[in-house]
Amino acid sequence: MDAGNGCSARALVACVIGGIVLGASVLALHLAGGPAAIPPLPLPPPLGALRRRLRRRARRPVRVYMDGCFDMMHYGHCNALRQARALGDELVVGVISDDEIKANKGPPVTPLHERMIMVRAVKWVDDIIPGAPYAITEEFMNKLFNEYNIDYIIHGDDPCLLPDGTDAYALAKKAGRYKQIKRTEGVSTTDIVGRMLLCVRERSSDAHNHSSLQRQFSSGHGQKVDDTGSGTGTRVSHFLPTSRRIVQFSNSRGPGPDSRIVYIDGAFDLFHAGHVEILRLARELGDFLLVGIHTDQTISSTRGRHRPIMNLHERSLSVLACRYVDEVIIGAPWDVSKDMITTFNISLVVHGTIAENMDFTEDDSNPYAVPKAMGIYRRLESPLDITTSTIIRRIVANHEAYQKRNEKKEASEKKYYESKSFVNGE
Repeated sequence: MDAGNGCSARALVACVIGGIVLGASVLALHLAGGPAAIPPLPLPPPLGALRRRLRRRARRPVRVYMDGCFDMMHYGHCNALRQARALGDELVVGVISDDEIKANKGPPVTPLHERMIMVRAVKWVDDIIPGAPYAITEEFMNKLFNEYNIDYIIHGDDPCLLPDGTDAYALAKKAGRYKQIKRTEGVSTTDIVGRMLLCVRERSSDAHNHSSLQRQFSSGHGQKVDDTGSGTGTRVSHFLPTSRRIVQFSNSRGPGPDSRIVYIDGAFDLFHAGHVEILRLARELGDFLLVGIHTDQTISSTRGRHRPIMNLHERSLSVLACRYVDEVIIGAPWDVSKDMITTFNISLVVHGTIAENMDFTEDDSNPYAVPKAMGIYRRLESPLDITTSTIIRRIVANHEAYQKRNEKKEASEKKYYESKSFVNGE
């Protein structure tokens, strides 16, 4: 070995020994807790915690399912969907077929394609299943779980019975995949049909009666009316509006400083597919859709004392639930004034071609005279030829069938009200 290689070997040995001594010194200081102590390297998380963290990262949305007829859709339906959506991340809604409704409850007032428009427009709905069955069979339940990835099936606290008297959601309850929400009291499709039938009978039997049933509906005063002399009557629900309910339905946001605000007004009585479609078109014309809801008194003065069927707060909630609507004016004036346009920074005022009273277009007191003069008025071609009178005519044309349907449903609703108990939630 030459001198150079000997030096290199000695230097290597010295480095190794020096490293060992330094390591031992640091370890001694650490164990002594001195100022030069070096903290130990962090230990990996426990295996269970690591698994939970990975599950959270990979967690899929909780999907909930709710079905219904959604016939003559109203704010009670919308509130049920709102509550159902709050129990998960995504809400899938089954819209029951016309044949299934007819077999289990009686003829629907609105056909499936109109009911689908209504449900799809509710802002808490993520997806729909058209033509869903009335009963949750084992086959359909497995389809929901396996094909639609549904975690829970939702229904209200009111009973849903099949013609044989069994619970339509028995299998979902047995599977432990059922959750219950609170029924929205004060309205039902049965109740609304009953209102129309009562108004029709009042109009034909006592034209001189100035104590209109419509006024009772609009003011929220419910009562039982015996129309046959048999001691049975139609129950008219008592709607109790609260500020909390309005907040729950509100979007809680206003327009931006540069938003193009579109304004449309109307009665929006018996909120239907025709209303939804014109609102959809109006929303496409701007960044923010403001909807004016006329007062009960305004509607009665323009459309007769038997209207509206739904009162101002009921109509406002139905419109607020629509995904195309950003804000409503509860009790909007009949005339669209310059002051109103300035106050709400309205860029465009629109009105559909299908409406119940279009006489104002030829009247000197046209409510849209100001926006017309300002060049910000536009008439929209209504996609559907449906009005509130269309819905009423359907009821009247099939009066006997709906009367029988209501009598049957009223019995179950009476039983519900007599035995109901408080359900936490909403």
